[in-house]
Amino acid sequence: MTDPAAEAFERHYGSVYRFVRRHGTGREEAEDLTQEVFAAAVSALEEARVESPPPLPWLYTVAQRRLIDAARRGRLGPVTTAAADEEPRAHEVAYGWEVAEALARAVAELPESQRQVVVAKLWEGRSLAEIAGRLGTSEAACKMRLARGLAQLRDRLKEEGVEP
Repeated sequence: MTDPAAEAFERHYGSVYRFVRRHGTGREEAEDLTQEVFAAAVSALEEARVESPPPLPWLYTVAQRRLIDAARRGRLGPVTTAAADEEPRAHEVAYGWEVAEALARAVAELPESQRQVVVAKLWEGRSLAEIAGRLGTSEAACKMRLARGLAQLRDRLKEEGVEP
């Protein structure tokens, strides 16, 4: 069994580091803040005894809080004009807690067979072959469960007024 913290670090370090850098931090400060994010993740994993690594949106939320804390302590300089004027790319938009809570509710409402596949694919980053082996079913069945689960999630989020 792999270490969830190491797995999260390997999978998400680059994304979290770039997120922090885009917020006007220098290279060294971004490295320090990114390390703080993963230290928080390790702490959370130990406290909750969670077996899977934290999802990227949670890591972004922790990073955002670390950026705010650093700014309050005066560790960050002012954001440069170029960084402030930069338009965020669609995939870089950080969603708030309302969206995270709506998504959690929507995932919880999925039928168990769909929820298992959606969580394994999106949160754990597993391949369909891996998921199929773990669940004792075919890849085609997993692909169908994933497609149906995602469609249900989209519909549920639209009902709640949450759209990308």
